[in-house]
Amino acid sequence: MRLPQHVFAPRLVVRTLTICAAIACAAGLEAGTASAQTLLPPTPMPVPHGPDSAVFRVHRFVSGVFENARYLRVYLPSGYDLPENEDRRYPVLYMNDGQEMFDAMPERGHGSWHADKIVAALVDRGIIAPMIVVGIDNAGVQRAHEYLPYPVLNINPPEPSPAGRRYGEFLVREVLPFINMTYRTMPDPSHTGIGGASFGGLSAAFVIMSNPGVFGRVLIESPSFYADNEHILRDMRYVSEWPERVYLGVGTNEGGKSPCPARDHPDRMTRDVLDFASTLRAAGVDSSRVKVVVTSCAMHNEDAWATRLPDALTFLFGSE
Repeated sequence: MRLPQHVFAPRLVVRTLTICAAIACAAGLEAGTASAQTLLPPTPMPVPHGPDSAVFRVHRFVSGVFENARYLRVYLPSGYDLPENEDRRYPVLYMNDGQEMFDAMPERGHGSWHADKIVAALVDRGIIAPMIVVGIDNAGVQRAHEYLPYPVLNINPPEPSPAGRRYGEFLVREVLPFINMTYRTMPDPSHTGIGGASFGGLSAAFVIMSNPGVFGRVLIESPSFYADNEHILRDMRYVSEWPERVYLGVGTNEGGKSPCPARDHPDRMTRDVLDFASTLRAAGVDSSRVKVVVTSCAMHNEDAWATRLPDALTFLFGSE
């Protein structure tokens, strides 16, 4: 399942929108892309206020792997553009379902992980170092098709032939080279993470399995490991190389039942997460590298994932 070791940047067509949170700034894209121009946002995007606010940049990104376009929503830490920080580099967390990540860039009909506010609060308290978060928009109606590496027939519409096995190629050959070329990142695995929830969590797990040595941090929430009768759990048994740190989060009421199931009767999603943790232990991944959080009665939604996000970021990117 390993991709070729060489990683290259394909020809990209990228448009960019820069949003400065404190004072208006010039829109533009750093050198290194095939095409760049200023875009107006499709809807007004409220941004944080105040001198310490972070900067957001939104890129319209065209993928050669999937032959479509989406937005990359880039959260940059406070002070990123200040002259005194021009040589500073930052860890990066890539998150699936980018439409749901940030309060400053809301999408109608989506909840939020509040990642911008949570990261800023953790940085202010000295719990984590300043970091970049890249929200990678999903493909809308094609979301399941791009995220699922295994067929799933009991969803609407069914996905008998999904393209999710190519999602890692999309990240490693297209998204990561673009971000590393455009921003001052720390591109080594120890400072590069990937994460997601539900289908996005399944996708993140498959990406780290099929692209060993690229991501040293992984955040997996409420993953849809049930795809194709837990196919991924069987494939995991043959993986020997895992990220340096793995965070797994799940609720005991992912199905939204009433009343909430008793903790000693976990649902399928909870059992799958615990099975994954057991597989990691069997592969020699010690407890210092894995954190599993099971939240009583938490359901399958952005509120639950946002509630656990501070703990996840602290474990994955916290000061040693």
